[in-house]
Amino acid sequence: MKIAVVHDWLVTYAGAERVLASILRLWPQADLFAVIDFLSDQDRARLGGKRATTTFIQRLPKARTHYQRYLPLMPMAIEQLDLSGYDLVISSSHAVAKGVLTGPDTVHISYVHSPIRYAWDLQHQYLNESGMAKGIKGAVARMVLHYMRLWDQRTAPAVDCFVANSRFIARRIQKAYRREAEVIYPPVDTRGFTLQAQKQDYYVTAQRMVPYKKVPMIVEAFAQMPDKRLVVIGDGPEMDKVRKAAGPNVTVLGHQSFDVLREHMQNAKGFVFAAEEDFGISPVEAQACGTPVIAFGRGGVLETVRGLEQENPTGVLYREQSATALAEAVQLFEREQAHISAQACRDNAERFSERHFEHQLRQLVDQHLGLTVEPPALRLAATSA
Repeated sequence: MKIAVVHDWLVTYAGAERVLASILRLWPQADLFAVIDFLSDQDRARLGGKRATTTFIQRLPKARTHYQRYLPLMPMAIEQLDLSGYDLVISSSHAVAKGVLTGPDTVHISYVHSPIRYAWDLQHQYLNESGMAKGIKGAVARMVLHYMRLWDQRTAPAVDCFVANSRFIARRIQKAYRREAEVIYPPVDTRGFTLQAQKQDYYVTAQRMVPYKKVPMIVEAFAQMPDKRLVVIGDGPEMDKVRKAAGPNVTVLGHQSFDVLREHMQNAKGFVFAAEEDFGISPVEAQACGTPVIAFGRGGVLETVRGLEQENPTGVLYREQSATALAEAVQLFEREQAHISAQACRDNAERFSERHFEHQLRQLVDQHLGLTVEPPALRLAATSA
């Protein structure tokens, strides 16, 4: 059986690429396709050393650093990938990968991280944050996004099975494509983030500093609580805003190695999160360390963090994306933290392990292919467990 795995673009190794790595571990014989592939050797090693077959965008000027500018060309580019000889196509899509052309004898299963965010419900936020809400550039951008929505919806019927990374995204898929989706949560490295019950007296947040992550807001909240320490790990366009907002009780470490990140997550009394994410891997990583999460209660975090009102809580969820609401949530956590155990956090995180993801995805694919045989790698893992 010939298998193709299609990814949007390969530039960095982030959450979507972790899913891709698990898919390629399940089907190491698969051929890999993407719009562009500029991965570093270190990141490529995580994908088993595979190099993707790419599109004409790979050869366009500044495609490595400004590939987003070629978004209007990506539907045409992805459709030019020839997958006619494959029995199974698995797309890992948050933009255009699900739009590949497949024949009637090919099973196409699309794992959707999200329908194209900036073309659907986040269009207005995207235009405002990129400075294109008005003027000629704004008009052109709206035309392009309108075209992207039409193309995205038109290609949805060719997918045999949609898989969403959360119930939150399954609702987006239903809204955009009028299709039901299976839910398989993405894989989290729960083995790499190990449990530590003893905590130190500080909070931590770790994420890329882009506008929707609201890291400056987190820092502003701790400015209202000078008696509480916050450690900030990560880098990105909003680093200057974060540094300017940081008071003496906030330590901004910037980008750090995995070992440093893990150590701070294990030792922190709480992990602070302010984004509305499709799923959100970092809150699960924190729980794998036995660290409770204080998070904005919208999006995928509602499925990964158990609030105080639930049995065996693993954190505190606040309802308003503001510094004041976050500060109140931290105060509530300090009053109620005795009800949250490190072991409950760890047990909850195990629901999202790599092993669970790979087992569920393989079962789903086998159902659509009419197969029942479990691969040797999973049989070995089950025996070892």
